[in-house]
Amino acid sequence: MGPGGKRVGVLGAYARSGGYFEPYIRQGKKGRTLVSLAFDAVFQDVYAIISPTSPSVAFPMGARSDPLSMYLCDACTLPTNLAGLPGISVPCGFVDGLPVGLQVIAPRFEDARVFRVAHAYEQATDFHRAASPVVGTAA
Repeated sequence: MGPGGKRVGVLGAYARSGGYFEPYIRQGKKGRTLVSLAFDAVFQDVYAIISPTSPSVAFPMGARSDPLSMYLCDACTLPTNLAGLPGISVPCGFVDGLPVGLQVIAPRFEDARVFRVAHAYEQATDFHRAASPVVGTAA
């Protein structure tokens, strides 16, 4: 387990032991429900949601060490995870030689839809075949 995972575990253990467990869990469940309902409403009108995978481009290995900037990189994927929705990230280009991801999100239990949209995108572009000039060859 990396330092981030250990930090989350320690914070969770502290919250449970300090009498904070019930209020935080209750509030967390309310927030998760609100996020799920918002996604449900959007999916009444759209087939899938396309968004950036991260609010910023990738950063070079080892370039960020403070936990807050690392956690902020998950800002676009957290709502999907909270709502329990299927999502996938596919390559969609480079900025300054570093990869950029495109996220595809579908309604709950529509995993196949995510794959169909991602596959269609990859058929229409060649980004999934491109190698980053910074990182090296494509897999």
